[in-house]
Amino acid sequence: MTDFIPTPTAPAPDILRCAYMEVVVTDLAASRAFYVDVLGLIVTEEDESAIHLRTFEEFIHHNLVLRQGAIAAVAALSYRVRAREDLDRAVTFYEELGCRVERRAEGFTKGIGDSVRVEDPLGFPYEFFHDVQHVERLAWRYDLYTPGALVRLDHFNQMTPDVRRAVSYMEDLGFRVTEDIQDAEGTVYAAWMRRKPTVHDTAMTGGDGPRLHHIAFATHEKHNIIAICDKLGALRRSDAIERGPGRHGVSNAFYLYLRDPDGHRVEIYTQDYYTGDPDNPVVTWDVHDNQRRDWWGNPVVPSWYTEASLVLDLDGSPQPVAARTDASEMAVTIGADGFSYTRPDDASDELPSWKQGEYKLGHRL
Repeated sequence: MTDFIPTPTAPAPDILRCAYMEVVVTDLAASRAFYVDVLGLIVTEEDESAIHLRTFEEFIHHNLVLRQGAIAAVAALSYRVRAREDLDRAVTFYEELGCRVERRAEGFTKGIGDSVRVEDPLGFPYEFFHDVQHVERLAWRYDLYTPGALVRLDHFNQMTPDVRRAVSYMEDLGFRVTEDIQDAEGTVYAAWMRRKPTVHDTAMTGGDGPRLHHIAFATHEKHNIIAICDKLGALRRSDAIERGPGRHGVSNAFYLYLRDPDGHRVEIYTQDYYTGDPDNPVVTWDVHDNQRRDWWGNPVVPSWYTEASLVLDLDGSPQPVAARTDASEMAVTIGADGFSYTRPDDASDELPSWKQGEYKLGHRL
């Protein structure tokens, strides 16, 4: 049975969106070549120990910090909050949960002011901030655009052993579920959760954790993703492609998954949908429906389910990883042929399952 995290009596901070991630890399030059020379992220500021990068449409200092270190890992998943007072709320909220909390008036990275970092109940290093240094938004600098231009940070994806527990905690933090994956017994394999009005700011994916599955950057169109694939091929770096390109069933987005020189996973993502209405319906997918992960039915490579980045505590040491104890999505999905099924056996053959009244995307209601 899930051991739920107690709901604090203190109000949660009002989170606006996922804003940046701080990542430790073991070879800063190799990482710079990947994120800047290949993916085209903009360098806001850099020195011998760290590089601060942003996307074309961003106006805050950075969306990604690459920091030189001995162990490849994630140091912070950072969210912007609506007001300075929300930092006080974050401190109270997490202290009530018994979490370790640190606050720095000068911020933890360049370009970010007063910030709160916590080791959250799931073991992830979360950061909250409001004050930022504004920089030039390059949305109109088409002279600088590349064919695969990355325009926004879209989301994080976190691996955790108990997804139901994680969802309950994130709902207390003010997140809402937009889509999830379940089986007939009610096991939740993954859940997509949002603050901004898109499919997600983060997803909770079942697996050994706490670990970071991926960070995702958005492009404008599918052709931008194809251009990235062409560029990687031309540079003889197609081994960086782990999965895709393809289209997800969950989120309806077009995707590409890459691995950086340290193995950190990066998704390039486009064309999901608006979720901002208060009655936006939750979409539930059957774990046996192979279209949930790839709309075209292509099998998912095993590494996508099993490999992820370590996360750090506030001292910079890797958090211990706990094994998932209930059913894993990989066990359901990865078999001799990599497939399960697309449509329930008793569903009508006359209409696709998402158009039938008693089914929602292959899952009986």
